Amino acid sequence: MAAIFFLLIYLSSSGQCVRQEIFESHIANYSNKFLFAVPKNLSSLTTVLDISFNSIATMETSEFNYIFDLQVLNASYNKMKYLNSSIFKFNTQLQYLDFSHNVLRNISGTFPSHIQHLDISFNNFQTLSVCSGFGNMVLLEYLGLGADQILKSDFEGIVHLHLKEVFIELNSLNDYENGSLLLLNTKKLTLDFGVLSNEDRYNVLFDAVNTTSVLELSHLQRWNIHIDPKKYIFNIVQNSKVTDLTMRHVNVEWKMIVLALQYIWHSSVETLTFYDFSLKGLIAKTSFDYSNTSVKAVNVQGVNVGVFQFDQSSVYRVFSNMNIENLTLNFASLLFMVCPLNSSTFQSIDFSHNALTDDLFKDCFTLINLKRLKLRKNKLEKIYKLSAMTENMPSLEYLDASHNLLAYDEEDCHWSQNIVELNLASNFLTASIFKCLPISIKILILESNDITHVPSGVTHLDDLVELNLSFNRLGDLPDCSNISSLSLLGVEGNQILYPSIESIESCSRVKHISAGQNPFQCNCELRRFINQEKEAPGTLIGWPEAYVCKYPDHLRGTMLKDFYISEITCNVFILIPVIILPIIISIALIIGLCKYLDGPWFLKMIWQYTRTKQRTRTSKQGYQSLQRDFDFNAFISYSEHDASWVKNIFLPSIERSNDCIRICQHERNFIPGKSIIENIINCIEKSYKSIFILSPNFVQSEWCHYELYFAHHKLYTENNDNLILILLEPIPQYLIPSKYYKLKTLMAQRTYLEWPSEKSKHGLFWANLRAAISIDLTHAESEIPYSISSENPCSISSENPHSISSENPYSISSDNPCLGTSENPCSISSENPYSISSENPC
Repeated sequence: MAAIFFLLIYLSSSGQCVRQEIFESHIANYSNKFLFAVPKNLSSLTTVLDISFNSIATMETSEFNYIFDLQVLNASYNKMKYLNSSIFKFNTQLQYLDFSHNVLRNISGTFPSHIQHLDISFNNFQTLSVCSGFGNMVLLEYLGLGADQILKSDFEGIVHLHLKEVFIELNSLNDYENGSLLLLNTKKLTLDFGVLSNEDRYNVLFDAVNTTSVLELSHLQRWNIHIDPKKYIFNIVQNSKVTDLTMRHVNVEWKMIVLALQYIWHSSVETLTFYDFSLKGLIAKTSFDYSNTSVKAVNVQGVNVGVFQFDQSSVYRVFSNMNIENLTLNFASLLFMVCPLNSSTFQSIDFSHNALTDDLFKDCFTLINLKRLKLRKNKLEKIYKLSAMTENMPSLEYLDASHNLLAYDEEDCHWSQNIVELNLASNFLTASIFKCLPISIKILILESNDITHVPSGVTHLDDLVELNLSFNRLGDLPDCSNISSLSLLGVEGNQILYPSIESIESCSRVKHISAGQNPFQCNCELRRFINQEKEAPGTLIGWPEAYVCKYPDHLRGTMLKDFYISEITCNVFILIPVIILPIIISIALIIGLCKYLDGPWFLKMIWQYTRTKQRTRTSKQGYQSLQRDFDFNAFISYSEHDASWVKNIFLPSIERSNDCIRICQHERNFIPGKSIIENIINCIEKSYKSIFILSPNFVQSEWCHYELYFAHHKLYTENNDNLILILLEPIPQYLIPSKYYKLKTLMAQRTYLEWPSEKSKHGLFWANLRAAISIDLTHAESEIPYSISSENPCSISSENPHSISSENPYSISSDNPCLGTSENPCSISSENPYSISSENPC
């Protein structure tokens, strides 16, 4: 995997075409597969082959001569004793070779000239004479070596190579020729000492510090410099040209570390780094001379303390008083740090990955030059205590307190006035944190907290340029209207279904917004957010891969760039004129046509006809249940002024139907000898329905009112729907006398038929009327004392003894069918209150 990692780093520094090539590479990983030979039938397109950690002893040309695109070969940790480098003559693309940790004793042949990385360390070479065959690799950048003996002649063949790094493992070295390392032309030299003797260590170190300016020493153990410190350290340091010194796996006593550090402090070293730093022996307070140093940065990564009882301040004091610019103590299990005794030169302090608490640098006034402070992954809890610590750091510009336990409980905050970048990610902060922020802040990182919104009252962040609120609990974009300088907004990984129109408009001036990985609900409200990217490409960071629909379910996984919903569906201002307006116009047109063609009248009449048929069926059922006989289908009441319409239009039209409808008319069906009131009551009782012809003349007739009264009385006493009102002419309400309140009530409560003036409507009118009065009267024919002639089945013939003829003493004259003659002894006189006078035609 190291080989693959190297290739990725190398190609990342190359051009776009090379980076594209690695993404399309074919990787064959056979690491740790218990192989005894190179796998057969590898793809000819293979670019990376890893056969490390196996038991492969030999390699043949036939195993690689068809893999023309091979770039990386990692054959480390195998059992190869011999290697002929000519097997790679067909692999013209090969760049990386790793044969470390084998048992190689010799290498013959010549490696391809385009090799950039070659590692043959940790093998069984007696000498490094194999280097004489590497002179043709002019592109070589990294060379890993190791042998029992190192001679000057070993490096003469590669003196002309400009190497970036040379790694030499000295674990088995037993003979070193002084000055050999000085022949190497490299920017960085790494020496792994292993278990060498002190003498060999001194000679190698003396040459190493003069070979390159970047030196890395690994496995510095059992370094007994107390025997002759001047010989083993002072001479080395005084002749050194190293500016960047790194020491890994240092395991020596504390007093030796302080002594070595004191010599290094006055050397040419500018950057000093320790990895895996172990302390042992007695740890006590020691003096240290910080004057006249070139050191600018001390970096300690990982401290293991093998002493259980000691004064921690003795260790911390050595570091806190350093007159350097940059101090890094990571993974050192720091519980606290003492304040520098004098005004410190520290400009950057990194105490990440420790156990520091809120009391760090409490009341410390000497860090006046500190600009950058990193406290990532500690145990800080109170944000107001953190702010109070920075108040005494007037030059502080950057503070990283992420991955702590910080919370804010509305206490007063007092920050350094110059903080421009603040990282409070991965804490327990809520929206109230915006009340406790430096007013000079420009970059604010609040990622992975518990923030649900940005308070609208935030008006003091005038200089804020970048705001990161990713992975919180925001339901909408924050209101950016009060943050006028905001240029970059991060809200990815929140709970934003769709940004509101108001928030999008308020953030319209923000140049870049990172809002991916939200559970977007793809609907109309989201269109404005999508259009923002279309209108200003590059505004949404991570577009389009990170912007995917989650709701509704049928759109889950759809990229927002592929989501489409029509404008007319979402825009109500378009929906109204395009859909609603035509509907309204159509309805108005239909209403207008119906009005013009009397559509409402026809609908009304059809509705009345339907209801009438229903009532007729119900009435017939009631009629059958009462077993009652009717002699007439309807009794008709009308004013004498409307008699011509009744006789000439109504009776002929209604009685000529095939239903044999019988109409009771007073002129032909009143029984002589009985009073008019008795005849009215008798006719209403023997008629299935009562028809009233309403007109202005009707309301002026006293007898018509009597007939209406008796019919209305029957309506309520027998609970029968027996009234039919026909409006022959419109009757204004003011023409109806107040005593005719029953007529007003009936006209207000009951539906009446209107006589249409248009001839085309007459058919529907008669159909409605016939449906209302239609009933089977055949069962009563035998009992009716009035015979029916063939000319008119409902008329009364002269043969009927009860017919009304000229000989009948109770006849009605032709002049006025409602008046008796002078010869009729039963005529109705003026003295009779029920008589019919000439003034009253009824």
